[in-house]
Amino acid sequence: MLELAILGFLEDTPLHGYELRKRIAALTGHIKPIAESTLYPAIKRLERAGWLRRDMQPGAVAAPRQVLSLTAGGRHELRLRLADPGDLDISDENRWFTVLAFLRHLADPGAQAIVLRRRLDFLEQPSSFFYQGDRPLRAEELDDPFRQGVLTIARATSRAELGWLRETLTALDAAS
Repeated sequence: MLELAILGFLEDTPLHGYELRKRIAALTGHIKPIAESTLYPAIKRLERAGWLRRDMQPGAVAAPRQVLSLTAGGRHELRLRLADPGDLDISDENRWFTVLAFLRHLADPGAQAIVLRRRLDFLEQPSSFFYQGDRPLRAEELDDPFRQGVLTIARATSRAELGWLRETLTALDAAS
């Protein structure tokens, strides 16, 4: 997901490494802070693949700074990753948010709708955090108020996302 976030933010605009790190942290940092020792090797991998480049720009008050930007190959790779995210990217909420944050860069409404339908299909499957045997438990069936809280919050979040997905899919279908 880190590479997708790098590609997505650089598609938005060229950035200095520090600015890129701040934006990634704003999107995902509350889950997993992005250390320089993680970000910069990822940048180097993307650069070696030919998907981004570094350009020197004069600093406003300091020494010149390197600005990262996408190449045509990087734009192509971003679109490939957005058009066909992995199953974990669809099922894991934090990874899903990264896909969703950049899905607008997939210009075709039909292609966007395919990705959203995969998430909708996933969310429509019965699930729970807690089970009795193979049967998922509902909040009302639990005596533990904290586990009830987990399920109540998850249910409300899922309902909101399902509503948004259906509404957005209707709009995308009309645009296709």
